[in-house]
Order: sequence, then structure tokens, then C-alpha cells
Amino acid sequence: MDFALISSVFETLRITPPSKLTLLEAQTLTLAHYPPFAPDMPVLLTGVDSSDLAFQVKKVLLAVYPQEHGVFVVDTGKMKEERLGDFGNGDFTTLTCLYIPSLGEGTSFESFAEIVAHLRAPDGCPWDKEQTHQTLRTHLLEEAYETLTAMDENDPAGMREEFGDLLLQIVLNSQIGSETGEFSMTQVIKSIYDKIVRRHPHVFGDVELNSVDGVLQNWEKLKEKERKDKGMGKDEKGLLDGVASALPALTQALEYQDRAARVGFDWPEVDGVLDKVREEIEEIKQAQNLDEVTSELGDLFFVLVNLARWRKVDAESALRGTNMKFKKRFAYVEQGAKKQGRNLSDMTLEEMDILWNEAKRTGR
Repeated sequence: MDFALISSVFETLRITPPSKLTLLEAQTLTLAHYPPFAPDMPVLLTGVDSSDLAFQVKKVLLAVYPQEHGVFVVDTGKMKEERLGDFGNGDFTTLTCLYIPSLGEGTSFESFAEIVAHLRAPDGCPWDKEQTHQTLRTHLLEEAYETLTAMDENDPAGMREEFGDLLLQIVLNSQIGSETGEFSMTQVIKSIYDKIVRRHPHVFGDVELNSVDGVLQNWEKLKEKERKDKGMGKDEKGLLDGVASALPALTQALEYQDRAARVGFDWPEVDGVLDKVREEIEEIKQAQNLDEVTSELGDLFFVLVNLARWRKVDAESALRGTNMKFKKRFAYVEQGAKKQGRNLSDMTLEEMDILWNEAKRTGR
């Protein structure tokens, strides 16, 4: 470590060296896609010795820092302050350093994990200290659905907020797991890290796969091996056993069908699915009692999910979209009734249909 270089950088910057500092050689980011350090601490990158390296450094930093974040380029007693988005132009030498001020308090995962741990500490929040995995289950489910709503509405601000709420549930459950000795946040991250590497040998290994279908087929082979490694005799996990039982029914059906299709259990052409839809409709017509109708409707829903899969449509999202459309159009009907000074219950179906069709014509 060149302490003389570090000292000269801060002398040129005319600031006192911070008590906490991340120090890295810029070459560390040559093959990176995401900064390997916490943005709530200042960072000093040394040896930014070429414009190519400078542009790669900027590309990696922009994964976290905004374009307008101020940075300092320091070289042999000279200093230039500029926006991160403008960094990369100019002359570079082996002594060129880039100083990146902190992005601010609360911008790192570690700082977030700290405040969640504080909530559970003796001097923390009474409500948070009482929570368990079981009591948090409903909150996790609620936050997941609120996140889906923001995604369905294509609302970036809403997604940012809801992803944060969802992350809180994950970190809070991990903190509880750490306190009870079940698992830690580090183990959660390490587990998914290893799984991603293991299931992407075409990215992190020497397997060559050039299509999405090839990736999915290989993915299923890898998961099949994992199930065999985890299974013992009669308790060996089946292909569909890993699908969560708590999933919404449409999503669960799609996952079942996707997994079966990856091993070849599928219609050869979409025409077979369409024929099956017609068949199920006929069976509904012939059903004699509630149990038969229920069973046949279930079969129809299942094959409609399969049709959606063949057409590259997510059935859950499609139905949610239609639900939202119905809600907006029905609200238009309600508003129309109010403008007429009437209650919906006093209107005929034909009168409501007129308002409904107006809503359709206006693009609602």
C-alpha cells in the first residue's frame, strides 16, 4: 500500500483523510459489473491509468451512483472535480486516482441491516422485538402483493417503495434467524449466490448454451440433480414438489406446466391445447352437479393457463390486468349513476350497459 500516494491525494484535495475509507486499485473493477464496496463510505481508486479503464470504472460506478454525483480526479498535485457522468475524458497516468465521496447515510445494505438489527435490540422497537417468522408471514405476503400492484401499474416510484418494504421483510426475518441460531443474513446471501453460480454454468462455467430453451432445459436438469442429492430413498423430491403450495392458483398451474414441459411432457403444437379448451367447455356443459361443475371448471382454468403459456402470456398478470380494467369501467358506471342522481341498484342492466360501453369507447 502506497501511503505516500494516499497522503498526497488528500493533501491535493485539501481534506482530512476520513476515518473510514475504501481503498482499491482501479484494475479491481476491470471485469466487475457492480461496485464491490459500500457506497455510504468514501472510496479512493488508484491507478486509473487509461481512458478505457476510466470508462469501465464509470460504467461500474453508475450501477449505484447517480450521474450527477460529484467525484474528484487527482494526479500529481492536480485536482479536478466533475460529475461522475462526465468522468472518462482527459489524460491518465499510473498516478491518476479517483476519489468518490460517500453517497450518504443509509445507502448501503450493511447500514440497512444495522437499523433492522437495532429495531430488534434491547433498546429497539417493542413491536419489532415481539415478531417471529410466523407473525411476519402475513406482512410478507401483503408486501409481495403490494409490490406486484406497483409492477402491474408500471409505477417506478411505487416499485422503489414496495421493493424496500419487501426487502425489510427479508432482512427482518434473517435477523430473527440469526438471533435464534437458525441462519444468518450472510448464509441467506451465500446460499442464493452459490445457487445462481451453480445454475448458470453457461455464464460462470464452460457450458455452451445459445438459446433460452436450452438454458431452461439445462436448468431443469441441474434442479433434478439437486433434488436427487437432497432426496433419500422414498423421500426423494419429485419434479413438482419444489413448487410452493401457497402460490396463487394460476401461478402454481403455470409453474407446474413449465416444469413438466422442460422434460418433454407437453403438447407438440398449440392446436392440441386449443382442442383441449373446447373439450373442457363441452364437459362443463354436460356436468350434472356442483362437484362436477367445480371439477370441470378447474380443468378449464388449468388448460387456459396452458394456452396462455403457449402464447407467452403470464396468466396471473393477464387476469390481474382484466380485473383492473373491470374495476375502472365499473367505477365509470358508478360515477355515471351519481351524475344522474341515481343508485346503481335502481338502474336496469340495459342502462348500466350503456355506461359500460361508454367506458369502453373512452379507453377505460
